[in-house]
Amino acid sequence: MASLQIQSGSGKVTRTDVARYAGVSTAVVSYVINGGPKPVAAATAARVRDAIKALQYQPNATARALTMGSARLLGMIVPDSTNPYFAELTDSMALAAAARGYALLAANSRTDADTERKNTLNLVSRQVDAIILATVLSPSEVAAMPVQGIPRVLIDQSGSVHGVPTVSTDYEQGAVTGVEHLIGHGHRDIALLVGKDIDPSRVDPRHNGWRKALHEAGLAEGPVEYTDFSRQGGYEAALRLLQRPKPPTALFASSDLLAVGALRAIHEAKLSIPDDIAVVSFDGTSESEFSWPQLTTVRQPISQIAEAAVEAALSPAEPDGRVQLLATELIIRRSCGC
Repeated sequence: MASLQIQSGSGKVTRTDVARYAGVSTAVVSYVINGGPKPVAAATAARVRDAIKALQYQPNATARALTMGSARLLGMIVPDSTNPYFAELTDSMALAAAARGYALLAANSRTDADTERKNTLNLVSRQVDAIILATVLSPSEVAAMPVQGIPRVLIDQSGSVHGVPTVSTDYEQGAVTGVEHLIGHGHRDIALLVGKDIDPSRVDPRHNGWRKALHEAGLAEGPVEYTDFSRQGGYEAALRLLQRPKPPTALFASSDLLAVGALRAIHEAKLSIPDDIAVVSFDGTSESEFSWPQLTTVRQPISQIAEAAVEAALSPAEPDGRVQLLATELIIRRSCGC
């Protein structure tokens, strides 16, 4: 068999070539590749697999999807693929999908509503089995998207959308944990760095958590700086805080990126962290571990989010839009004063 010459006109190895090499019909090759619908004798199946390996045959995913009625493909949309949190989440999502026999096709909306809509329609046209998205759209806009019955799962938010399940971090309680830790160090003037939302009517749940922790401790709200969710945004917002007549003694940043930018501003001001100003961040990405000083951070359960989101995407049994919020973990390092 090894001396058989492949005569495929396109130059690509086809299922017919595999069948000829193994001495079976193309139907038998299909049964082996797809695991059915008819059984194949073990010895015959072994010959087919040997032929596939010898010829380096790659099944046509599109044709297989038509046969099986599934593309075995999940779509994912995030607002910023360069953000370490979304980069790590996408990697975990790909692993969770692969463990179930699915590939992941990821897209970046660049925090732009029109781009998110285009990405969604593109994934729909590719007939993905489900779409997992961190949306910048309003709940009504999400519900109105023409997705042709393709299941969707929302991540990176706390609210619900009718008919679309949500798997996300419990942002508010996570922020409470981080701010309470700073209060435990004796801080009474705790500032907040928080990302701007494209919808001004929405309040970041981390903002609510910061406010809740201060109120429960009987403390006045410290200064709040709204900025872009970026290192540059954190840097510029921290500069504004440090230019105040009385700068805060502690800072809670709603993302690691904001905190890293703030660290630079504090260093440039010749202030000591945590002696002059303590810092706690949110996300728990690898960036927080390699900053200086290392950041105390509220870690999001990235692997759990990925597993739960993929499971929800492939088992859409909750038509009412159930919200599943996962707990955070406080990672204590140098920046808080511990």
